[in-house]
Amino acid sequence: MNKYIFVTGGVCSSLGKGVAASSLGAILESRGLSVRMIKIDPYINVDAGTMSPYQHGEVFVTDDGAETDLDLGNYERFVSSPLGKENSITTGQIYREVIQKEREGKYLGKTVQVIPHVTDEIKQRICKTGEVPGVDVTIIEIGGTVGDIESIPFLEAARQFMHDFGKKRVLFVHLTLVPTVSGGEFKTKPTQHSAKALLEIGIQPDILLCRSEEPLREELRHKISLFTNVEPEAVISAYNVSTTIYEIPLTFAEQGLDEIVVRKLGIDCKKSDLRPWHEVVNTYVNAKKIIRIGILGKYIELHDSYKSIFEALLHGGIANNVKVELVKIDSEQCEQSDDIAPYFKDIDGILIPGGFGQRGIEGMIAGVSYARINKIPCFGICLGMQIMVIEYGRSILGYSDANSTEFAPQAEHSLVCLLEEQIDVKAYGGTMRLGKSDTLLRKNTLIHKIYNKDKIAERHRHRYEVSNVYKKELMNKGLIISGVTFDESLVESIEWPDHPWGIGVQFHPEFKSRPISPHVLFISFISACIEYGKK
Repeated sequence: MNKYIFVTGGVCSSLGKGVAASSLGAILESRGLSVRMIKIDPYINVDAGTMSPYQHGEVFVTDDGAETDLDLGNYERFVSSPLGKENSITTGQIYREVIQKEREGKYLGKTVQVIPHVTDEIKQRICKTGEVPGVDVTIIEIGGTVGDIESIPFLEAARQFMHDFGKKRVLFVHLTLVPTVSGGEFKTKPTQHSAKALLEIGIQPDILLCRSEEPLREELRHKISLFTNVEPEAVISAYNVSTTIYEIPLTFAEQGLDEIVVRKLGIDCKKSDLRPWHEVVNTYVNAKKIIRIGILGKYIELHDSYKSIFEALLHGGIANNVKVELVKIDSEQCEQSDDIAPYFKDIDGILIPGGFGQRGIEGMIAGVSYARINKIPCFGICLGMQIMVIEYGRSILGYSDANSTEFAPQAEHSLVCLLEEQIDVKAYGGTMRLGKSDTLLRKNTLIHKIYNKDKIAERHRHRYEVSNVYKKELMNKGLIISGVTFDESLVESIEWPDHPWGIGVQFHPEFKSRPISPHVLFISFISACIEYGKK
């Protein structure tokens, strides 16, 4: 029977529940188990699609078009199980469904309450994913921290799981903080209080993941065990790793986390085989050469805004046996500078990521022009590709006012415009071109050589596209339209002529990159950056 593992957090946010849950999933998969991941976000938004990147970081998009929290990106990078709309649950979704059922009279006149109606809806959503035939373990990460008022219905639903299914099917993993004070002394009191707060809700944690700067000493683990009623061996030290987050599954396995889980849940499975993760970490650690990639974006203040791109660049570096140094370049600052060359000093490649709105756009255009003229490897993703087209229209076609209708609705030469189906859209949540879509690649192009395929499937998230009005003119002036939709109505990828590596794509390849299987576009981009660096 399927097993359920609930991962909760305490003391403070941003301790790394997503990476911890993903690492646990990776270890269990390495033992031959089929794992499913679920993220619960207690906010009232229906999904993350309308949120600013400064609120929750990037919006991660699944094949079926779900706009989700960035933790689902961690799940995909660590665990091979499929993800979709059912793997992301929010308060907004739950209450919307409950209210809809009430309006349709499905509660037969009963007073609709948090218990049982809301908690039942939560449990049904979890079971819909977890009770699929062939699934062995479902890991549910509950966002926020114990004590947050928003999380209470979800924690109560988790408690009811234990009541409904029993200890042989349900396990609670609690991630907490063991801070240090002056002199480097560890303090266990926050962890004790966090476990107590969880117990007050009716949940006794089975395993504690104790976040700390350094590995916890044995006597500290025993002290925490004594005050939280958790077995000493089940107090796991979730310490800061010195290399990469992909080392975390290895540190958990070294402490026997997977053995504790399978023993407590009564799972009979093979021993773990973590050789692929050892290979990833060893390659990263032993890489001697450093490649510097400039990220020319508008949300660079928050690292998580471009989380998947940063990770995909790291994966490309691992595939090429180099370390990637991320150089964050604020496009607004480029916009206000008379000389942008210093921003790109000692840069081996430039990547322009996605985004929305007019802020910083002129700085991106200037940076793209600098990359094209100076033959620097350049990778434009989504908005980045549109910027490459706008710059080409200004510099090569001679249209000084070339722009996008998103930024300049009245511009005479709109080389990028709103998709036809988006023109009358009034509700912005979940209405973009979202999810997996097929692209035809032109033979004898660089991107076709990289993929070595005629047809590819990648994920999209956008409202604007290259205007077909200027498509022929752009091609006549040398721009290579290297990828299109099946009906050839939309441009999916472009390339610069007479350039070592200048590719723009309308889709988001970063969402499908994994440390164990890096995306081919990022492998090729980093390889081109290495060659440029040699010069």
